[in-house]
Amino acid sequence: MKSLLLDAEKRRYCAPLAICLALIVLLLLAPTGFEGALQYQQADRCTALVTAVDDSAIIDTGLVRSGEQRCTLELLGGRFEGQTTTGINMLNGSLEQDKLFVPGDKAMVVVSYQGDEILSVTMTDHYRIGKEAILAGIFAVFLILFAGRTGLRAIASFVLTVLMLWKVLVPLYLNGWNPIFMGLLVTLVLTLLIIALVYGFDRRCLSAVSGAFLGVLVTCVLGILFTDLFQIHGAVMAYSESLLYAGYQDLNLTQIFMASIFIGSSGAVMDLSVDITSAVHEVVEKRPDISRWEAVRSGMNVGRAAMGTMTTTLLLAYSGGYIALLMVFMAQGTPIWNILNYKYVASEIVHTIVGSFGLVTVAPFTALTSGFLLAGRQKRQALQEAE
Repeated sequence: MKSLLLDAEKRRYCAPLAICLALIVLLLLAPTGFEGALQYQQADRCTALVTAVDDSAIIDTGLVRSGEQRCTLELLGGRFEGQTTTGINMLNGSLEQDKLFVPGDKAMVVVSYQGDEILSVTMTDHYRIGKEAILAGIFAVFLILFAGRTGLRAIASFVLTVLMLWKVLVPLYLNGWNPIFMGLLVTLVLTLLIIALVYGFDRRCLSAVSGAFLGVLVTCVLGILFTDLFQIHGAVMAYSESLLYAGYQDLNLTQIFMASIFIGSSGAVMDLSVDITSAVHEVVEKRPDISRWEAVRSGMNVGRAAMGTMTTTLLLAYSGGYIALLMVFMAQGTPIWNILNYKYVASEIVHTIVGSFGLVTVAPFTALTSGFLLAGRQKRQALQEAE
């Protein structure tokens, strides 16, 4: 009997990993439906090595540089691999968008051609994928060294999250599906699988998922309410207007913004729910006779200690991306009430405070679910034995 229980427990722990790996493979193979929506149909995309540069056509006006940079390129891929050609790097006078190349750089290029003749080569950006792969590899190695099998599960959850967002959520949004409902569905699936990778499919998983998703629902409702009250349009999101000009005029950017509020805070909500569930489980393991309400109180005490730092985590995560904007306000002497009233700042206030509401509510929700699901086992066992 004991061996059967151990086998069942092992299956519950291994099943989420098998499901996660199967979903990763499925999503890798699944098309998004937008593979044919290429901006340049008669063009070849590849990497190129910059062998020489000509900066004579660049015009310097203080910090702003305009004109064009001509580069001699050796194409490293595509149908013209190995050929040497000239590429044009257009400068628009924007430090944010412009880039400059030096000999030895690798560049991403778009080769326009007709038959076997190259018509033009446009240099889009520096080639960074190789270095990104190295960074990701170092992260994976460190994670596995420090966390072992748990690190492997964390990598699987990370990859699954990326694929779910890119292969499921983004295509659904582009196809006009309701952003809030689809965001909630994807968040629920990810919450379930990510927490199951930690615990397996057991009572702890059910407890943490229930508490986390209730917190996400609170964040969703408040996000919808305060986005309307603050009169924030979804166009405050970076590059969102480009979608409208690209032929997606029917997209509801405001609902996408609303969904981004609870999606952005769901990771911190999951983290706190797992912390509380693990703490209550440890208490119950040490005190099997503990009552459910005592277990709930223990979970609440853990939640109170964790909430202080978790809300600050959201604040730092969101405000870090707007530090330059805050510096501009200060340099111009903008009054604080004008800053707080500015729509970009107001949108970040909604993100931070509404996301923090989710963290505040997930603590009592998870304390309740973990207390009632994990405690009282001794009484249940006694009743079963009596029957």
